[in-house]
Amino acid sequence: MRPSRTVARAALIAALGIGALPGLVGSHEPTAAKPIDAAAFNQINLATTRDRHRTGQGLPDAAGRSEGALDATAALGDPFAFEAAPPDERGRPGADGTSPGWSWKPARYTLTGAASFYDNGTTAMRLPRGTTVVICGGGGCIERVVTDYGPTKAGGRVVDLDRADFFRICGCGWWSGTTEVTIRVY
Repeated sequence: MRPSRTVARAALIAALGIGALPGLVGSHEPTAAKPIDAAAFNQINLATTRDRHRTGQGLPDAAGRSEGALDATAALGDPFAFEAAPPDERGRPGADGTSPGWSWKPARYTLTGAASFYDNGTTAMRLPRGTTVVICGGGGCIERVVTDYGPTKAGGRVVDLDRADFFRICGCGWWSGTTEVTIRVY
């Protein structure tokens, strides 16, 4: 149900009135001619329980006190500390009964060529948008989804990357503009 225009007007008038309220009650910015009065500030007592006890306020009874409360003489220790076993008594690291495997499905095909960067925040290739690719260079590999179309065939590049992605896989200095990459298309 749509509110009537009268209700909408009343809500707008109330919002404007609340917005104007600080001006009506004397709110102002401090100036050299009219500074803020120090009496406008209140002191807040952030005393600890021990300090409040001295001023006459009582400590909570045993039922209200925390189970892990410490007093001034309590010593702190690590409850999870343990003595390491000598090297000859330790078991062999690793999981028994497992075999190594590969979690990547085989790529549809692989491309090699030059990669460059541009500050568009996307991965651009001449592939359909949404295609998953793994791009590997001298500095490592990244998995990305193609989100833009490009670069042109005339440029000689196979992929344009975001600047951060480019330098993550490049393993080269900031002055570099292109690098050789291998791209697995999934």
